[in-house]
Amino acid sequence: MLRENRYKKKTILGQDGNALLMLLAVIAILFCIFKFLFLVYKMSDWQEIEYYTNILDWFRMPGNFGSFLSRPWTLVTYMFVHDGVWDLIANVLWLWAFGFIFQDLTGNNKLVPLFIYGGLLGGVIFLTVANLMPAMAPALPGLRLEGASAGLMAIAIATTILAPNYRIFPMINGGIPLWILTLVYIALTFSRGINIQNTPVLFAHLGAAGMGWLFVHQLKRGHDWSLWLNEAYDWATNLFNPDRKNWKKTAKDDLYYNSKGTQPYKKIPNITQKRIDEILDKINQQGYRYLTEEEKEILKRAAEDEEL
Repeated sequence: MLRENRYKKKTILGQDGNALLMLLAVIAILFCIFKFLFLVYKMSDWQEIEYYTNILDWFRMPGNFGSFLSRPWTLVTYMFVHDGVWDLIANVLWLWAFGFIFQDLTGNNKLVPLFIYGGLLGGVIFLTVANLMPAMAPALPGLRLEGASAGLMAIAIATTILAPNYRIFPMINGGIPLWILTLVYIALTFSRGINIQNTPVLFAHLGAAGMGWLFVHQLKRGHDWSLWLNEAYDWATNLFNPDRKNWKKTAKDDLYYNSKGTQPYKKIPNITQKRIDEILDKINQQGYRYLTEEEKEILKRAAEDEEL
């Protein structure tokens, strides 16, 4: 039954591999967890400042290099931490807008790696600028970097470079070009406050934007920087779920040879398991929009057979 459920999910356009939904879910769940811990502190005898010192600061990236050395993991964790509700809502909405288009253009397996690359480079630049600017010295003890905005900036720029004339809201005079939406996002991001304390954050966003451009530039030259990260993720996942890497090989045996009663799968010309797998691989690598009409029809008929 477990293999049958997995087979059905993969056949119906691969919803189980939606990286955008997974990323948004992780960000939202972590926000709820941190807010729950915040409420626990509020209802106890602890001071509110202790929540930030004892919990949140262990996941936000400090601006002081010495503090960073004591918690280097914050270079990764800060991307998923949001303290303000409005910051969370804004990042989620923009991430959904750009991430949906990027995933549609490139498939499911490049969004998260690009988000992480943008966040990593943004974090390194933030830390470097904060510690090299003498004027930042008084503000360093309280300087923190948090939120998905650096990784989001990388995705926004990469999406725009891939398809600058991609149309959104087509019902409005033929649609609005994507590059206009990107300009609005950049203007809002850099208008939050241009002062000496925000300088490291602004440079972090510029670095993440550069990563978005570089990622697409390499992708067009045939160098997919997401491959090794996806392979590492699959390898780590298979360590705890060895059946995952073998289920495609055993699906035919489980669903056909070992079934009882009526035949679970009636072979139709031009629809084979190999053909379906090829189409699903094409979706993961290029996106659904690059399927031909014949491939879409085959996938639709295969899904209908599964529902019978």
